Amino acid sequence: MDLVIRNGNIVDGSGLPSYLGDIAINDGRIVRVGNVADTGTTEIDARGKIVSPGFIDPHTHFDAQLLWDGAAKPAIEHGVTTIVPGNCSLSLAPLKADHRMKLVGMFNQIEEMPFKAFEEGVVWDWETFEEFVTRIKKDLTINVAPLVGHSVLRLWVMGNESMHRTATAQETQAMQTLLKECLDAGAIGLSTSFIDMDETLQPVPSRYADAAELDALCAVLGQHNRILQAVHEFYDNDITVARIDQLADISRKHKITTTLSPLFVNNDNFAGVDQAIARVVEQNEAGARVWPQVQTRPIDISFTFSVPSLLFIRLRTWYAVMRFGTPETIMAAFRDEAQRKQLVAEASNMMGLWQRLILRQVKTEANQQYVGKNLAEIAELRGTDALNVMIDLSLEEDLDAHFLSADMGHNNDEKVGSLLRHPHVMIGASDGGAHILSFSTYGDTGYLLSRFVRDNHSMSIEEAVKKITSDTADIWAIADRGLLKSGYIADVTIFDADLIDRGPEYYVQDVPGDGHRYVRDSVGVETVIIGGAVAYTQQGGYTDERRGEIVGGRP
Repeated sequence: MDLVIRNGNIVDGSGLPSYLGDIAINDGRIVRVGNVADTGTTEIDARGKIVSPGFIDPHTHFDAQLLWDGAAKPAIEHGVTTIVPGNCSLSLAPLKADHRMKLVGMFNQIEEMPFKAFEEGVVWDWETFEEFVTRIKKDLTINVAPLVGHSVLRLWVMGNESMHRTATAQETQAMQTLLKECLDAGAIGLSTSFIDMDETLQPVPSRYADAAELDALCAVLGQHNRILQAVHEFYDNDITVARIDQLADISRKHKITTTLSPLFVNNDNFAGVDQAIARVVEQNEAGARVWPQVQTRPIDISFTFSVPSLLFIRLRTWYAVMRFGTPETIMAAFRDEAQRKQLVAEASNMMGLWQRLILRQVKTEANQQYVGKNLAEIAELRGTDALNVMIDLSLEEDLDAHFLSADMGHNNDEKVGSLLRHPHVMIGASDGGAHILSFSTYGDTGYLLSRFVRDNHSMSIEEAVKKITSDTADIWAIADRGLLKSGYIADVTIFDADLIDRGPEYYVQDVPGDGHRYVRDSVGVETVIIGGAVAYTQQGGYTDERRGEIVGGRP
């Protein structure tokens, strides 16, 4: 055998009870599970450890990162072996050269990806989806199941008109043909958005599509057994329920799977979440396939005023200053007495939020004394209020004062745990690779297995592993993955159930263009195997193996 894993506590992804056994791997696939007499060229002693299928992350935005990092670091370190990029109507293909900067602007606005990362980390050597797939396959460690974005289909076919109107019948037909080409080239489905705005704060192209256009594209998905992903109006429960109904109708008509994300729990929307889940159950019992995605982690947002933050999206004056300003104009607005007064007045009804903000990081020695304190404490020390101290600190730090809004929501463990366990819920919505200056999108699996399995006992380890392996593979129609079973591709994660967790969030400079991001290290993940080869070990880090594949949906 190429590889034998011995004496592991096997949680095979099926949800059945774990058992002690070995796993034999040859030519990238699992040959035998149970008692393995054969020797392996490589042998791993997993005594006392959990051996599970590799985790699948169904909602990421690693699209650009894959062009300079085929491992999508640090996803693999957290046990993830397959990612789904291209969500929320945005993918990097198909994309004509004339539209590149438009798409970069949308990624910057919606997913908070820096312009410099695209400028210095991306060599634009593709246009079609097939060319893009060929490009990322050059140095691929992780498996990728890419979605194609509805907004870029419209851009390709309609050009600038995609941002102003509905499509004609001829344009819709051209989009159908283009979508088919993308699916044939490896796209696992289509993503669309009902809420997002572009860099000019206008609706993204997918939002100009009428029901007939979306229906026509879903007809193509039905012909190929592919999935539709949608980002819905998660902030409005009534509209969320209406979207569930729309997706259910689409699902039944075209016999496809649909998924909407994210579904958040906040203290004021328990009843709304229950209503949404009840409607999902009702529609699925009537023959639809609608899967809401729920993330595991609480909502934390970090920001500085040097880059726009979605935390301010509902404060129009603040967001306009951040979105369309330069560091110089932002600081000028903060210094101008009239503008500052207007900003403070607009945000004063959210004083509770500003008071709870924590000063996370500064550059000057004088302000180090305040790091770790909340703005209410700092304001009291300085004889002002939280809003004004936030502005003052930002000016003193040349906009490089870092603030943290911690535990904003999705933090009721009992309620979140019941959702994660629900049979009609998909665990996802991690946003891996996006919002890199706002929060770390890594470690959701470790948080699931530590917080909701080990600490709170919201579900068993077998249930949790099934949720993030075989359930996800089945929902997305990913063939031969998600189970530790003879004949399946050998994507395997070995971890310590007593230790697995996500490490603390920290700031690192590893993004092209001298960019920074927030990341988390994994805890307790010992070995990750992709395509039958060891891709990562806790002791040695990443190996030279490049077994990642483009994972299209099964017929």
